[in-house]
Amino acid sequence: MRRSRFILPLIWALALTPGGSSPAAAQMADTLPKDKKTGFGTFTEGSGFKIADTEHGDLNVKLFTYIRYLNQLGLDDSYTDGFGNVKTVRQRQDIQFQKVNIQFLGWLLSRKFRYLAYVWTSNTSQGQGAQVVVGGNLQYRFNQHFTAGAGIGALPTTRTTEGSFPFWLPVDNRVMADEFFRGSYTMGVWAKGDVTKRLSYSAMLGNNLSQLGVDAGQLDNTMDTWSFSLAWKPTTGEFGKLDGFGDFERHQRVATRIGGHYTHSTENRQSQPDTDAIENSQIRLSDGSIIFTPGLFGEGIVVNDVTYHMASADVGAKFRGFSLELEYYWRLVNNLRGPETEGLGEFRDDGFTLLASAMVVPKQLQVYVTGSKIYGEYGDPSEFRLGVNWYPFKSEAVRWNAQWIQLNHSPVGGNSLPFVVGGNGPVLHTDLQVNF
Repeated sequence: MRRSRFILPLIWALALTPGGSSPAAAQMADTLPKDKKTGFGTFTEGSGFKIADTEHGDLNVKLFTYIRYLNQLGLDDSYTDGFGNVKTVRQRQDIQFQKVNIQFLGWLLSRKFRYLAYVWTSNTSQGQGAQVVVGGNLQYRFNQHFTAGAGIGALPTTRTTEGSFPFWLPVDNRVMADEFFRGSYTMGVWAKGDVTKRLSYSAMLGNNLSQLGVDAGQLDNTMDTWSFSLAWKPTTGEFGKLDGFGDFERHQRVATRIGGHYTHSTENRQSQPDTDAIENSQIRLSDGSIIFTPGLFGEGIVVNDVTYHMASADVGAKFRGFSLELEYYWRLVNNLRGPETEGLGEFRDDGFTLLASAMVVPKQLQVYVTGSKIYGEYGDPSEFRLGVNWYPFKSEAVRWNAQWIQLNHSPVGGNSLPFVVGGNGPVLHTDLQVNF
């Protein structure tokens, strides 16, 4: 019976389907053509429509949005966490005009001085804090070795938060292990650039791991959220558009990338976003429990502060439409502070993601498979995916995605994500995305 409830809506959705946005847009403010002179009303894929072009600056408008059908009816309706508590899993089936991100970007007075402002909404989170975000950043590019920026940015904790959005294999959702380990978007300052032609760096000092849904009065005053990344591209000096996933460009030489990331942050219970907040980056145990939950470790025990350390390393290769990409994560949460926390010690987790894809029809049809696993002290959840991307106009500006996910006790989830905390079983969703 449960299988039929899952399959019938799937058939209906596929029959009707034609063919990070998220604040990760903050990382794309310096991708406009720097030397190409264009006129009023022109269009450049990846930079949007130019609506003003003067000697004092220019203005471009971009749009990211997608429609999603989601079916979680195949999931188990409950799960047992690592402490023996039975919890309900709310199975969803809905159609959402999921996200809208309108960006205004360009240069002002000097081509080295860049601005980005955006209005961003997640319609699955109507009524919650940060459901609508008005944000952006300012950047100054001194030279190819040093760009300084300030505003809302993504902590470069993993490859998906170092600026590759939205050029991922799925539409606007990460694989499970990446979602579990990563940091998120916060306000801060950063520097980035090229050390050499093939080696680049990024460093950011932020307020906390995730400021979406967190007001300034909730922040602690430690100001010690640091994140660093290095990326080496030894063979071609590039790895596709924004170092994205998959080989849409169809490299004729083997493109390779080796990356590393490290993040440190003191986190306070009050300065963490709500459970279902947009781009939620809660510190969770591997059974999905939020570490700041009062009484989680026993009666009277309340964790108010922790120190978060996270490192990751990634390798990848692309060639003639094929790609193979691996990332491994290590996380340590220690220095727990609060009433009755003296004997809690520390928590160590590690895990990986593996992604493989192929352009079956160049610039038109892509298939992919991903695997993801976490090795934790409160369980070893995993995930497996099969997906397809179709580009009807042979352009990354429009794509249709369909994806099947097999969850094994997911420790992460949220309204904007296709998976749910404790999810065990199959999930299917399909998306129609526009990004120009």
